[in-house]
Amino acid sequence: MSIIPLPQNYANHFSNNSNTNSVFESIDMPLLLSALALLGLGLVMVASSSISIAERELSEPLFYFWRQFTYSIVGLVAGFIVFKLRLDLLQKAGPALIIISMFLLMLVLIPGLGKNVNGSIRWLNLGVVSLQVSELVKLATVIYLAGYLVRHNEEVRTKLSGFFRPLILIFIISLLLILEPDFGAVVVIAMTAMGMLWLGGASFFQFIFLTLTMAAALSLVAISSPYRMERLTTFLNPWADPYNSGFQLTQALIAFGRGEWFGVGLGSSVQKLFYLPEAHTDFVLAVLAEELGLFSIVIVIAMFCFIVIRALMIGRRAEKRERPFTAYLVYGLAIWIGLQAFINIGVNMGVLPTKGLTLPLMSYGGSSLIIMCVVIALLLRADYETRKDDRTSQAKRSKSNSNRNGTVGAQAW
Repeated sequence: MSIIPLPQNYANHFSNNSNTNSVFESIDMPLLLSALALLGLGLVMVASSSISIAERELSEPLFYFWRQFTYSIVGLVAGFIVFKLRLDLLQKAGPALIIISMFLLMLVLIPGLGKNVNGSIRWLNLGVVSLQVSELVKLATVIYLAGYLVRHNEEVRTKLSGFFRPLILIFIISLLLILEPDFGAVVVIAMTAMGMLWLGGASFFQFIFLTLTMAAALSLVAISSPYRMERLTTFLNPWADPYNSGFQLTQALIAFGRGEWFGVGLGSSVQKLFYLPEAHTDFVLAVLAEELGLFSIVIVIAMFCFIVIRALMIGRRAEKRERPFTAYLVYGLAIWIGLQAFINIGVNMGVLPTKGLTLPLMSYGGSSLIIMCVVIALLLRADYETRKDDRTSQAKRSKSNSNRNGTVGAQAW
């Protein structure tokens, strides 16, 4: 976080006499406030977009709101705990985390353990709650790849084996996700891995080869399934079949059109009244556009851009401080957040095929919300540790200068 420099005496006095200031100095407040703003706006929109369906199906208008509020509290607590952990512990735990997440992906596919929702088995039934394992897999993959790039950076840069070894793991994870099926998670994980390998020093030709291979594989997966192919053709022209395959997208576009600049008013959406399916999950942005208008969409996009740019700045500072794991971890998290937000916004606006991905921090969903709170906590922890290194270096330089001045003074005396 950018901090305005203060006179030395004043800064020392202020830090020694104000515990509140030390709390604020330990975290990147602009980043935290942006994330909390998205979280708060998401709670409001989940309540607004789900009130009709909750009343009809559950006779409890605020059912989804209270669940999302509970998930938010759990996410904030989880984030606070993660913020207290040193990042080097995560680096050591990376291989174990990826193995556990792959094991959970296998459990999801076992009949009776996996929970089927709308034809997809993406949730692990834990009794009281359900865990969407793909969200945990995204986080574990980023942590593992960050550690791998530190351990095998020279191999990734110079040898094909170092470059392709993690891709085998990504392939296995993608295969398990496709069996659920969860094509959206495959896209996010694959593209995040590609970005991290590129930043890790993969050669241009390796990256081009990987890009073409990934594109060919994802295209093959897409056209091999009739429903995925239907999604692609529907995305290109949703108005060709507006009452069947194009129904969801056309209703989302109508919501954007009705909202105009400043919306029809909070709670006044018509599309959420059983016209727009999954209004409180994948298409919460469409309801936001209808009720609060284009102006609100621009603000949401700006906040996501700010979070991603802020994260990249943290990663760059960590790289300069020679903290490679922190840098790769933050870069991976930034790519993940930006990519998933971009895809969800693109789907809502009709410029990308429907993927079934939530809007980070805003869409209804416990696993996604809790994991994203943990992601923000990791970004804050990375910033904290990097700035702590900066303060330590400044203190050492100041002490060295003082000793040098003292020695010069003694010699002169």
